[in-house]
Amino acid sequence: MSSPEVAALLARSHELGADPRNTNYAGGNASAKAEAADPVTGRPVPLMWVKGSGGDLGTLTEAGLAVLRLDRLRSLAGVYPGADREDEMVGAFDYCLHGKGGAAPSIDTAMHGLVDAAHIDHLHPDAGIALATAADGEALTKECFGNRVAWVPWRRPGFQLGLDIAAVKRENPAAIGVILGGHGITAWGATSEECKANSLHIIRTAEDFIARRGKSEPFGPVLDGYAALPEDERRRRAAALAPLLRGLASADRPQVGHFDDSGEVLDFLARERHPHLAALGTSCPDHFLRTKVRPLVLDLPPTASFDEVADRLRELHAAYRDDYRAYYERFATPDSPPMRGADPAIVLVPGVGMFSFGKDKQTARVAGEFYRNAINVMRGAEALSRYQPIDESEKFRIEYWALEEAKLARMPAPRPLATRVALVTGAASGIGKATARRLSAEGACVVVADVNAPDAEELAGELGGPDRAVAVAVDVTDEEQIAAAFRSAALAFGGVDLVVNNAGLSISKPLLETTVRDWDLQHDVMARGSFLVSREAARLMTEQGMGGDIVYIASKNAVFAGPDNVAYGATKADQAHQVRLLAAELGAHGIRVNGVNPDGVVRGSGIFAGGWAAQRAAVYGVEEDKLGEFYAQRTILKREVLPEHVAAAVFALVGGDLSHTTGLHVPVDAGVAAAFLR
Repeated sequence: MSSPEVAALLARSHELGADPRNTNYAGGNASAKAEAADPVTGRPVPLMWVKGSGGDLGTLTEAGLAVLRLDRLRSLAGVYPGADREDEMVGAFDYCLHGKGGAAPSIDTAMHGLVDAAHIDHLHPDAGIALATAADGEALTKECFGNRVAWVPWRRPGFQLGLDIAAVKRENPAAIGVILGGHGITAWGATSEECKANSLHIIRTAEDFIARRGKSEPFGPVLDGYAALPEDERRRRAAALAPLLRGLASADRPQVGHFDDSGEVLDFLARERHPHLAALGTSCPDHFLRTKVRPLVLDLPPTASFDEVADRLRELHAAYRDDYRAYYERFATPDSPPMRGADPAIVLVPGVGMFSFGKDKQTARVAGEFYRNAINVMRGAEALSRYQPIDESEKFRIEYWALEEAKLARMPAPRPLATRVALVTGAASGIGKATARRLSAEGACVVVADVNAPDAEELAGELGGPDRAVAVAVDVTDEEQIAAAFRSAALAFGGVDLVVNNAGLSISKPLLETTVRDWDLQHDVMARGSFLVSREAARLMTEQGMGGDIVYIASKNAVFAGPDNVAYGATKADQAHQVRLLAAELGAHGIRVNGVNPDGVVRGSGIFAGGWAAQRAAVYGVEEDKLGEFYAQRTILKREVLPEHVAAAVFALVGGDLSHTTGLHVPVDAGVAAAFLR
């Protein structure tokens, strides 16, 4: 059971972390100190609980806390070799752990242990960083807080910064905290409640100071012609640009995208000073580690044509890569980690919004949120004075810090479909649902496309919500609905890499009873629908320039002539040949097209539940609830085919091991000799 100190620390962390005005996602840390019984001696020992590396205050659990012996941690000051070798102290934290130690200690552990206070918060509030990055931040801090909050000049986080803050606290007994130049705030208290109150006092006082003393238009006037486009036009332009930008941002490694057209972003991009301020880059380490030192900014107004914008973005991307490479070479030393990639994490398009990129949707979204924080910081600093972030050399020391590299190395290996975006039609039931679940489990972001919107929404929620899956209502016979679905995918994740043509239905009738409507309906949904979906997918994938996969869920009926099944069999044969035709045509763009030919999938199937089971059971003269067993018994392996088996075949085709395979149909029928491919 948690101690009272741990329970109070978690409660304080959750309250502070729940409000983005206080700190950003996964930013900052909090700690508590108290005595506890040593399980070996039974005697009380001083302990410190502190948020571990990589955790988030708003969602912190006890498992996310590092637990250290405070007496041992403070004894490290006696063997500290100096600022030039302070990184060595991080390894020494392992010798201070209590028991199994909990989470890995972060670089800020020294600050929490060395400062003489029972409870400490280190946060990255926009208002606090605005003071910290103002050109005359020290004087403004004095004006804002008097002797209640002290100023600590910029220093990279680490052991020496902990010693500096500890000294400032000793020398300023009236202080409740400090502003850390270029970085954020630290506050303390004798109790958890007092610490929280002091943190909030610093943040709210800084907010009020900026509002009261700051000028009204810190970013300058609105530039002529740079106002935001109307919402519909803006989002259509964004959806059109997203695949292009995602392809550019993935030059070194594949990325997932996120789009933000919030008011604060659009206002910043409409203002006169945005090019200058954006070029200065972000300052707080938590910001630029996720956003890179600066964004790519389009220097054309919203009135420019799409082709003009696209051409200019390509030019700017090439220049950005050259500049980033020069930045790396300017500051790298022989022991610096290799350059991780020269593509932008943030792209700003005036009148449209911000595109952010990362290894997954959450990382991309958080990068965008951090840049919004940076905009707020710039606004506050410019309102009071002049925005002056830390030097590029210092940014490089953090971005390519050996400790940061070690932190990245501790990350789990990505799943096979990480960074890939899949759009599955007919995804709310049966084979489509199983496929969406499998692709999501393997790391893909999934667009759950189905004519049944409520069921699609339910599945998207089950798969993890907006960072993992989104639902789109789409009738695959409708060109505009298909185009809208791909626009939604582009806005949600930056583009699409993998399409599964699964939407379908079936009507089982003899030839003479098959109506034109029966024929047209099945061909419209499957043959025409998969053609329309593939055409839109190819358009987007070609613009994206990252290759891709299109998989058709065809059927053994594409090659097997079953009874009373002319319309369904014919449309499945159409789909099967689309696979071959499109594989031949799209291969030049790196787009692979393959198919899966299942036998009848009865259990969990939307088609069979909709009447097809009863019709086929009547044709074969078996009871409807025995149809799956009947199908199994006519196969070589005597096994029933389930939706999960088809989903497994889809993954086999797109998971990476069959990278040189296209134009293939994979039978998933437990062995139907009459359907063997020849």
